[in-house]
Amino acid sequence: MRSKCITSLIRIFSIAISLCALSQSLRGVEEIYKADPSHSGIGFKVRHFFSSVPGMFTDFEATIIRDTENSENNSIDAVIIVESINTNHAKRDKHLRNEDFFDEPIHPTITFKSTRWEEVKENQFTVTGNLKLLNVTKEIILDVRLTGAGPNHRGVFLTGWEMETTLDRRDFGITYGQDIIGNDVSVEISIEAQKQ
Repeated sequence: MRSKCITSLIRIFSIAISLCALSQSLRGVEEIYKADPSHSGIGFKVRHFFSSVPGMFTDFEATIIRDTENSENNSIDAVIIVESINTNHAKRDKHLRNEDFFDEPIHPTITFKSTRWEEVKENQFTVTGNLKLLNVTKEIILDVRLTGAGPNHRGVFLTGWEMETTLDRRDFGITYGQDIIGNDVSVEISIEAQKQ
């Protein structure tokens, strides 16, 4: 009886070890990257009457985890500093920071955390995640493209990413000026990330 119990335990441990090994093989090699703000940008564009006004956030952090074998294990986490908004017009930027729009004193950051990566074709992905803005969290979808990966002239390994989405500002409670300002906000993100 005792030998049967020992044999059963050995089998259970063997199966557990095999499953762990399989899990590791499915995950491949995970690489961690940090966005280089001096070579990255978060831009947006919104309609004003009959034209579009562009803007950007100049202060942000983003961490990308890339699984070289299975892109479903990829992830991205980002924090945007609202105070850094820049539309090339100081008075307008000040207005955008107040309670009519981003309410920066109360909500100083915008965050995004991915929950799912789907590869639609080589180096192109549909990324689902949670965007938190003005204390409202909404699931959004990003169209993401890996534009390249390799060492720079100093031997630092880099990855390049392009990301796009369209947001409805009303989803986050931003409704000011709907008679002159469009509700759809086009977002374009370009990231050069350094391997850690």
